[in-house]
Amino acid sequence: MQKETLLLIIGAAILALGIAVFQYFYKAKYKTGRNKVYGLIRFLSVFGLLLLLINPTYKQVTYVTVKPSLAVALDNTSSIRHLGYDDESEDLVSRFRESESLNNTFDVQFYSFGQEFKRLDTLDFKEKQTSISNVLHSLEDIYGTEIAPVILLTDGNQTYGEAYQYTSKNLNQQIYPVVLGDTVTYDDLKLGQVNVNRYAYINNKFPVEIFASYNGNNTVNSQLTVSSGGKVLHSERVAFSPQRKSQVFNLLLPATSVGVRQYSVQLTATASEKNTKNNSKNFAIEVIDQKTNVLIVSNIVHPDVGMLKKSIESNRLRTVTFSNAVESINKLNDYELVILYQPDASFKNVYEQLEGLSKNSITIGGANTEWNAVNTFQNTINQEVTGQQEEVQGALNVNFSAFVIEDIGFSDFPPLKTSFGDVNFKTEVDVALTQTIGSLNTENPLIATTDTNGHREVFILGEGLWRWRAQSFIDNSSFEKFDNLIDNLVQYAASNKKKSRLNIDYDSFYYGNGDVTLYAQYFDKNYTFDSRARLSIRVIHADTKKVTDIPLLLKKNTYQVAMNNLEPGNYKFTVSVIDQGLARSGSFTIIPFDIEQQFLNANVTDLRALASNTEAALYTSAMGDQLIDNLVRDTRYKPVQKSTEKIVPLIDWKWLLFMIASLLSIEWFMRKYNGLT
Repeated sequence: MQKETLLLIIGAAILALGIAVFQYFYKAKYKTGRNKVYGLIRFLSVFGLLLLLINPTYKQVTYVTVKPSLAVALDNTSSIRHLGYDDESEDLVSRFRESESLNNTFDVQFYSFGQEFKRLDTLDFKEKQTSISNVLHSLEDIYGTEIAPVILLTDGNQTYGEAYQYTSKNLNQQIYPVVLGDTVTYDDLKLGQVNVNRYAYINNKFPVEIFASYNGNNTVNSQLTVSSGGKVLHSERVAFSPQRKSQVFNLLLPATSVGVRQYSVQLTATASEKNTKNNSKNFAIEVIDQKTNVLIVSNIVHPDVGMLKKSIESNRLRTVTFSNAVESINKLNDYELVILYQPDASFKNVYEQLEGLSKNSITIGGANTEWNAVNTFQNTINQEVTGQQEEVQGALNVNFSAFVIEDIGFSDFPPLKTSFGDVNFKTEVDVALTQTIGSLNTENPLIATTDTNGHREVFILGEGLWRWRAQSFIDNSSFEKFDNLIDNLVQYAASNKKKSRLNIDYDSFYYGNGDVTLYAQYFDKNYTFDSRARLSIRVIHADTKKVTDIPLLLKKNTYQVAMNNLEPGNYKFTVSVIDQGLARSGSFTIIPFDIEQQFLNANVTDLRALASNTEAALYTSAMGDQLIDNLVRDTRYKPVQKSTEKIVPLIDWKWLLFMIASLLSIEWFMRKYNGLT
């Protein structure tokens, strides 16, 4: 307490005492033994009122006992049921919930994981993918540096993500794996990764790379067979042994018919094998009869040019050739699409040939573009010539109607260098991205498309696209999203399809362990994106004729639907705009594959390393009671008493107000009772 406050309290006590003495002893008409009581009451009530006016503060310390946290994370994937440990894992969770000693020692929280890590709600053991490394990162985010051991109920078999035995080296929490699965090693032949291109060309042969492995202590023989449509395309005898546990097979298979073709790879099982589901694997390719040849015409060396080749050829349906303006003359007709990179005055003959051939093109402008010449070569765009450059970013136009375009973070991408000045189009234009400088939208197009009587052009009015691709990789750990944008621009420019108010984007086939997602965009009669529309998809299984109706959900400027629950097979679908009489149809195939059923044993080796790296121990599913007992007895996990100190003003002490009111009431009652005024 401060010295000034203490002096005020002493002064208040003296003043209250003086008032009591003055009223009941110095000025009192009748002096009786009751005056001492009156004086005491008056002293206390006045002193209390003065204390409230002074309002001193005092420290209030509260103590609370905090139990350490305990996270119980349960593997909810189909491999647990496949191994026959689903009932046992549910029983373990019930024992942890009902253990009085465990819940008295810990604040127990329950989670489940598969493709996602989430609070435990219900268990169905239907998740198709496992990422234990994602579980460890999520727990680290939740509990940070606090004491929070983890019970991990899993078979230890991970289908994607980082190697969790190494991820665990940086964790603060102890991880106690409980093994769900057989720890005994059996003979097992397994087909691993099958690498194949997504596309092949008719009457060509396409490469297939097959990885096969063996787990056992004997020498075994098997037959590797690749078949399609009931016809065997390749067959060979293979042998495995403890010294030769893995093999790689490189095959060339024929593409004889157009469309999606499914293939099956089979390893003949040995007599002692328990799990034969991992002896077979399916894959698919789409056989096409044409390829898009793209010519990039440029007179300068720029990182964008090399980036465009890599991005375009990420789709194996595309091939890219380079040329300068002079050398490209008389061979433009050999290509389905021509990209003009930063054209200058030497491009005059190129533009004349493109117009004569009605050839579609993509024009990319930048600091080296000679717009004073280009403006005279063509009749589509006019760029104001100022001789100055500026850096701009892009903002997605939700009313862009040429095709489905996803916002991949354009506003956060590095700026592109473009020519300063107004941009005017002499024909109808569909703007995909507009130029922005900071928070200012200039309304000038950054990426735009035109379609005049079937003649299509795309304009990208900025250089530095290679930075966009690099940033996209940093954001997503993949070039896929940016490459899809370039692929859509190339596909649009190379095609002569008519403009549609309903555009859909989907793959011709999906694998059963991945996402099955379809995207759509709908535009009104003015080709303005309509976010109020209701879209639905009707999916029909080709064999069972089962009909599934699903609404499409709006996300930003795209309608989309996830169909991950569909069974493998061939499907026909129709996307309809409700009450508008507009629909688009198509078909796709879901290739059967359940990666979670490829495992025969629990991965004890990696789980033991996980426990060791975190200074914990490995347990089997039969050791649940022992795990509970060891956690309760572990001296590292003890409740912690925490204190909280608060500075509280006296005026917050309600009992003081009650006491003052009581004292004044008692004094008034006693005076009235004894006839005093």
